[in-house]
Amino acid sequence: MSIPMTLYLRNALRLDAVVSAAAGLLMTFGAGLLGPFLALPQPLLFWAGVIIFAWVALLVTVARREAVSRHVLIDVVAGNVLWAAASVGILVGGLVTPNTFGMVFVLAQALAVGVFAALQATALRAAGTAPA
Repeated sequence: MSIPMTLYLRNALRLDAVVSAAAGLLMTFGAGLLGPFLALPQPLLFWAGVIIFAWVALLVTVARREAVSRHVLIDVVAGNVLWAAASVGILVGGLVTPNTFGMVFVLAQALAVGVFAALQATALRAAGTAPA
């Protein structure tokens, strides 16, 4: 099922793309400085930042369409939910032991990603209830 791109959904995707691109740039090119400051592994920051660029490309591509598959939108929401859950999971699971700044950094970006998931899920639900 194809869903017409609403202004709300397009803006939610664009905002996600802009914030994600900024985070990706910061994490990729600032890993050397951020790693020691946050007490997070530099390779984790670098590769997470690199992965974000693919995410940004997907968001920009989807946001430019006039209509998008419902399944693609579900995947976008799920991707954001999984990223937020994994961010919290690496802390809870003890996979990283950041300092206070690192903890705030990881939790803040997880919260931001969770907000994007909620915005996009709201747009998806609204599109599903709109008359065809």
